[in-house]
Amino acid sequence: MSLAVRGVFWTGTYVVVSVAPLVFALLGDSPPGRGFVVDFSVALGFVGLSMMGLQFALVARFQTASAPFGEDAVVQFHRQISYVATLFVLAHPVLLLVRDLDLIALFNPVTAPWRARFAVVSTLCLLAVMATSRWRRRFRLRYEVWQGLHAALSVVAVLFALVHVELVNYYVDTLWKQVLWAVMTAAFLSLIGWVRLVRPLRRLRQPWEVAEVTAERGDTTTLTLRPVGHDGFGFEPGQFGWISVERSPFALTQHPFSFSSSAESDGGVQLSIKALGDFTRGVAGLRPGTRAYLDGPHGVFTPDRNEGPGFVLIAGGVGIGPLMSMLRTFADRDDRRPCLLIYASRTLDDATFLEEIGQLQGRLDLTTVLVPEVPPEGWTQESGRIDQALIRRHLPPRFERMQYFVCGPPPMLDAVEATLAELGVPAERVHTERFVFV
Repeated sequence: MSLAVRGVFWTGTYVVVSVAPLVFALLGDSPPGRGFVVDFSVALGFVGLSMMGLQFALVARFQTASAPFGEDAVVQFHRQISYVATLFVLAHPVLLLVRDLDLIALFNPVTAPWRARFAVVSTLCLLAVMATSRWRRRFRLRYEVWQGLHAALSVVAVLFALVHVELVNYYVDTLWKQVLWAVMTAAFLSLIGWVRLVRPLRRLRQPWEVAEVTAERGDTTTLTLRPVGHDGFGFEPGQFGWISVERSPFALTQHPFSFSSSAESDGGVQLSIKALGDFTRGVAGLRPGTRAYLDGPHGVFTPDRNEGPGFVLIAGGVGIGPLMSMLRTFADRDDRRPCLLIYASRTLDDATFLEEIGQLQGRLDLTTVLVPEVPPEGWTQESGRIDQALIRRHLPPRFERMQYFVCGPPPMLDAVEATLAELGVPAERVHTERFVFV
């Protein structure tokens, strides 16, 4: 089955599962005296609840489901669709109040029945999830703290919503609806079990350890990891993994990093990590022998799935990591297809792997364009920012047939995508990697 067909299948599955709970509100006899507005509000609530449950599936790292889109795209969808789910959930009580303002008494935590209390707590947890995610930096929440809050509040929001529906009982009062509701509830609980129990157990049985810690240019550290008691895994150049070090595989926090080593290397893998945050600043202090757990490989940002007559690689800062994996892999495979590397960094001293890139030019049909934002004295080549004029100056003939891989800060990715579209590069030939998982 092609990736396009699989993409249509998984998109259709998401839609079907999202609207499946409508059978509770639309089929069978409605309780007397409730009317269209109440039934409509219940329908929106059910769909919102189903979408909330599916949020766990979107971040469960199911490689089969994410392969047609890329895991970063799935996570971005997870972020955006959460607003829609929240609107559906909030529309449920709002419409009820529009029909009968006396129902405001259900929001009194002292006098309200338990079914309403569970609904209110669920909604408050959902709003807290949205607020802490949208304004994490404003609230000065560390990534690890936010991740714990996000997981706990999300689970409580969905569990309390399920209890609310069960206590109301108006729309799950027949045997066949109860069976369907039980199946949906079991699926949700199974998702939590898969993410929080099964996958960590699998990682626990396949540990890794830090074999080398190598300082690189640009305040970057390369970790070389090797498998302990197992064969590790193969990966495609450009893919990434989630790593945790010096902590249990059951810990909430893991960090995604691209593999920078060649896909043809045996056993171990390398990740090149720039010091940008709390975790990354401590990487340089790790010692060989440190236990680590690695979940991967993930991602579709790879030339192995996007074949072409040549490649244009555009990197900004630490975005050189996955592109370096591609170049090293091409060299090990003796792949002589032409490659153009446009590499932007703050200074030449910040250009990670600069010397090795020069060496790879002798093993590959590789043209390198360095773009320091602050060039050294006497520098006569490109400098500043990557813009349309710079890209146009260096694109080879018949550039629209090449495959483009772009990795770097989000503003750079947006600008390069827009530039390539203006130059006439087909969208299906432009591949980006965005590590914006918060």
